[in-house]
Amino acid sequence: MYKKNKLIITILLIIVAAVIILYPKIKPLMATKQKGPASSGQSTGRSPGAVQGRQVLNVSGFLIQPQKLSDLYNSTGTLRPDEEVELAFETSGKIVGINFTEGTRVKKGDLLAKINDKPLQAQLEKLTAQKKLTEEKEFRQRSLLDKDAISQESYDQIVTELQTIQADINLVLARISETELRAPFDGIIGLRYVSEGSYTNPSTKIARLVKISPIKLEFSIPERYANQVHIGFPVTFTVDGTNNVFNAVVYAIDPQIEETTRTIVIRALYPNKNEELKSGRYASVTLLLSQIDNAIAIPSEAVIPEMEGEKVFVYRKGKASSVKVVTGLRTESLVQIVDGLKFGDTLLTTGILQLRHNLPVVLDTLIKN
Repeated sequence: MYKKNKLIITILLIIVAAVIILYPKIKPLMATKQKGPASSGQSTGRSPGAVQGRQVLNVSGFLIQPQKLSDLYNSTGTLRPDEEVELAFETSGKIVGINFTEGTRVKKGDLLAKINDKPLQAQLEKLTAQKKLTEEKEFRQRSLLDKDAISQESYDQIVTELQTIQADINLVLARISETELRAPFDGIIGLRYVSEGSYTNPSTKIARLVKISPIKLEFSIPERYANQVHIGFPVTFTVDGTNNVFNAVVYAIDPQIEETTRTIVIRALYPNKNEELKSGRYASVTLLLSQIDNAIAIPSEAVIPEMEGEKVFVYRKGKASSVKVVTGLRTESLVQIVDGLKFGDTLLTTGILQLRHNLPVVLDTLIKN
């Protein structure tokens, strides 16, 4: 009995295994037999032309027309003053006068502050008196020399004495000038950091003087653009808080490329006649590197890269046609086509991954640039 049951179980397992192996092969044949009546066209409820060999894909097109293509590079920069200096005295002493108001405009040469110079003035008076006496002595000695009453050596000594006194006077005058703080250029003076009566030295900052008309724009560009930007190159920029676009001109290019960033520093000049822009502000800079007036430009997403190059699909007689193209200038959204397309072609821009050469398509939308 045990052997009989074991045999039955073995037979059943063999049958189950055979069904599992053979069913995938038998199923397509059964399906074909079931579809037989429908494919013969006998009362299936469908028109004879309803079933087609290939599926029609709905796509959108882009009509290629001449357009202006600009190669723009965007950067960020900082506005810097045309001139800037931290004002300080050349010597030490007590401040006896401050002659400027914070935040006002000053002219070159204006006296801004003064250090006590009374000892120097007294020394100057003394030397001036000595000079006067020596000049009179030199006059008398010259008269005697003309009459051969004295030697040339005696006269030369008095002349040397007079020249020494004059040199001492010049030295005192130079020291007196060091007690005067004057504006080195026209500009706007900022906040002062000292008060009258305080003691100052050459390391003491008195105030800052800036000139912002014109104003400098400093920014950087990658090294690959170094040969495209030159002195006189036009630059446009904007600043936060205003929609105005400002035009500047490149006036200086750093001759060395920074090794850490591989960029080159450039400075442009903006007139800033009304001084509406202040130094230190952030600026968004735009450079027009090149421009093509009548270009074949297409959306960059329509270009399909391949091992042999790049291709696109165009709409021709109801079908998608594959075309090899040669690209040129690229912008953020457009690609210039140098060869492969012509004006008037309809570029397919949707369903790119599903498109195949000679695939029937239906053009739903046609976009014109």
